[in-house]
Amino acid sequence: MTPNDFIETKAPQLAYYGKAFLNNQLEHSEIKLYMWDVLEEWQSIADSPTFEPQTPTDTEKVFWHLLHCFDQWPAIVIRGNQFLRQQVDDCCDYINIGGTMPSGCIGLRPTN
Repeated sequence: MTPNDFIETKAPQLAYYGKAFLNNQLEHSEIKLYMWDVLEEWQSIADSPTFEPQTPTDTEKVFWHLLHCFDQWPAIVIRGNQFLRQQVDDCCDYINIGGTMPSGCIGLRPTN
């Protein structure tokens, strides 16, 4: 699996979880569990002898930024801070439908 394949699979899932979280339909802890699963899977891909680094797409950058937001901020902050809430919402929309990349997204691919 290439990094792009991985992101194409995982990004829509994260966007779905992000929207569900913002709509109070999913607990923050569930996203944290998802995050650890994603990181574990990413590690196995990155450690593969066939891994070929590709230039990250804008979707990948938004994906890692969004994952970092859920790791960095507690639920009450994401839901209560209008700027952060809007950024999470914009990132989810970008992953789902494209358009202009949300400002301030500086997601970086994890490295070993």
